Amino acid sequence: MSGLLAKIRIEVFWPVIWFSAGLGIIMGLLTTLLPKVLGNIHEVFDKMPLVKPLITALLGVDPGNQISSELSQAFLWVHPTVLTLIWCHEIMYCSRMPAGEIDRGTADFLMCLPVTRRAIFLSESIGWMVTGAIILLTGLAGHLIASLFVHAEMRLSPMSAILVISNLAAVYLAVGSFAFLISALNDRRSLAIGVVFGILLLSFLLNFLAQFQEWAKVISWLSVMEYYRPAIIIQSGQFPVGDVSILLGLAFVFWTAALIIFQRRSICTV
Repeated sequence: MSGLLAKIRIEVFWPVIWFSAGLGIIMGLLTTLLPKVLGNIHEVFDKMPLVKPLITALLGVDPGNQISSELSQAFLWVHPTVLTLIWCHEIMYCSRMPAGEIDRGTADFLMCLPVTRRAIFLSESIGWMVTGAIILLTGLAGHLIASLFVHAEMRLSPMSAILVISNLAAVYLAVGSFAFLISALNDRRSLAIGVVFGILLLSFLLNFLAQFQEWAKVISWLSVMEYYRPAIIIQSGQFPVGDVSILLGLAFVFWTAALIIFQRRSICTV
C-alpha cells in the first residue's frame, strides 16, 4: 500500500498545493473584505431583490435588511468560491479511480499490480481524506490569520470556526463519497465529473427554489446545503449533531457502495 500512496502523492501533490494556497488566500480575503462589502447590502437588496433569497438560501436564515457581523462571517463559509475550490478538488480527485484510469488506458496496468482492489480503493480513500484535511485546515488557517486584522466585534471565535469547519468536513466526506460511487459506475472520467457537478448544481438550485416554491421546500432535504448551516451554528454556538450524522451516514453508504462496485465490476481498457 505504501507504493500506491507514493503514486497518489506524486499525482496530486501540486494540485493540492494550489488548491490549499487558493483556499487559504480566498478565506483570508473574504474574512477581511466581507464585513465591509456586506455593510451596505441593504442598497443591493433594494436594487436587486433576487440577491436576498440567494443569500438566505446560502446562509439558511433570513438576514433581514441588514447583515450582522455574525452573518457576514458566516457568509464566507458558504461563499460560492470557497465551496467551488473544495468541491473541484474532490471531484477531480475522486473521479481518478477507476473512471480516470480506464479513460486514459492505465487501468489494466494498475489492476495487474500485486495488490488487491480493496487495497487500491483504501489507498485512494486515505489520499482523499488527507488531502481534504490539508486543504480545509489551510483555509481555516487563512481565516484565523486574517481575523487578527479585523475589529474584535467582527471577529469569529475560534470555537465557532472549528464547529463550522467540522460541518464543512462532513459535507466534504459526503460529496467525495458520492463522487467515488459515480466514478465506480463509469468508464469515462468526463461523464463522472459531469454527473457529480450536475447533482451539486441541482442541490444549489433546489436550495434557492425552496425560498419561493412550496414543492421545493418539501423536497429540500435532498439538497446537501440543507445540512450545512454555518449561520445557525455561529448563532447558537452548538454543534449540529443531526446534520453531521446525516452527512456521515450518507458518506458511509456511498463509500461502501463504491467499494463493493469497484471490487466486483469488470475493468478493462480494451
